Amino acid sequence: MTDLRPGSSPEETFKSGTDCDPQPIFSVMASAGGLKQQAEGSAVPSGDATSTTSDAESGVFSVGSELCAEHESERDWFCGTEQKLICVRCASVGSCQGHTVSPLAARVTAVRNRLVDVCEKIQLQAQRIEKFIDQTLATKEQNLQAAASTAREQVVARVSAAREALEEEEQRLLEEVHREEERVEQCLLTQRAHWSQALASLARTRSRLVHTLTHTPDTQLVTSVQEIDERVEESEGVGEPCDTEQLNLNAACSHSNLLRVLWTTTMLLAPRDRDSPRLQVDPRTVSPLLSLSDDGCTLTFVHRKPRASPPYDPARFDYWPNALGSPAVASGSRGWLVDVGQSGAFKVGVCYAALERKGSGDGARLGHNAQSWVLSHYDGDYSFCHAGRKEPLRVVRRPARIGLLLDWTGQTLTFYEPESAAVLHTVTQRFSAPLLPAFAVTDRSITILH
Repeated sequence: MTDLRPGSSPEETFKSGTDCDPQPIFSVMASAGGLKQQAEGSAVPSGDATSTTSDAESGVFSVGSELCAEHESERDWFCGTEQKLICVRCASVGSCQGHTVSPLAARVTAVRNRLVDVCEKIQLQAQRIEKFIDQTLATKEQNLQAAASTAREQVVARVSAAREALEEEEQRLLEEVHREEERVEQCLLTQRAHWSQALASLARTRSRLVHTLTHTPDTQLVTSVQEIDERVEESEGVGEPCDTEQLNLNAACSHSNLLRVLWTTTMLLAPRDRDSPRLQVDPRTVSPLLSLSDDGCTLTFVHRKPRASPPYDPARFDYWPNALGSPAVASGSRGWLVDVGQSGAFKVGVCYAALERKGSGDGARLGHNAQSWVLSHYDGDYSFCHAGRKEPLRVVRRPARIGLLLDWTGQTLTFYEPESAAVLHTVTQRFSAPLLPAFAVTDRSITILH
């Protein structure tokens, strides 16, 4: 902890008091029992009108008061009405009778206490700004590099799937990422420069106030309220630092409609990797209202509920005509096609494994909870459903097949119509757990093709 002593210069005081020192101001109060006790417990010394004394240990200055010209008494009172020093007779029978008066020691104590509070407030504000510069902005700069690197890898990976058609698009997107990176970098530099200047301004203001606190005689200190107010207003005008989205890389800079369509087409229509697991319906999840083909790929709606219920299974849907696929997707990209040409009412999408399976509530109804994302077709209308909200989709012609592409890396789910190469809907969502393909049928059948 740094002591603020009368003999130290403003530069030495500021240098020692701002070097990450938790509470340098408190040393003023700690010496000789504190400012408040010193001011309240010591009487104003008498002596020559121009004599000045100081206590080198406490750092508190006192000044011999001039005698009152009218009453020839020591001016050890302060008139708040006229903002001047007076004697006790001025307050009782003189020109300041009836005014707001107080002992000089009490007035000095109040002013000094305010100075201490202001300096502490400025110091805390400076510490918050230092933390913002050293931690928040530094972390943002690190995250910027990671985000920009991820965006580049995503762009390059997708462009590589159809390089001949996407060479120009690749270059354009990389330049866009670079521009966005430069924009965020410039924002970070601007923020750093701004708050560094603000920190320096606070340091200067605090240094001046500390100097006033430690080097100004009592008689001059009590009349310095206006100057103190100006310093306080100056420090309050600096403001508080805050984090904004302008300091983050805009992920949309690595996306485009052309890239999305071509990449989705490539992923859905390219030959399946023989080493990748085959997507099929998990028979344990199939509702009693549905029947599953022997190959595990076709779900057919059963108009009449079978007399004999299937064996109880906690994974099985017992009310809604739902079924889930396997395996789950939790990395990379996975696409599959579903033949829906014969069905007039169906849902295809994804859900978390934690989706409810029992009962008629919305918790087990695809698209009516926060656990599932589905494209729904019913009575000629197409819509995207999630968390009970329906978003109508414009479909030019009734698709015979619907493709789904789940990009775990990019955290996107795309619904696609392969015949017209049309993206029906794209979801960008921060998925928190592995996703399972999800299906529902209430008319005829649907079949997993790929």
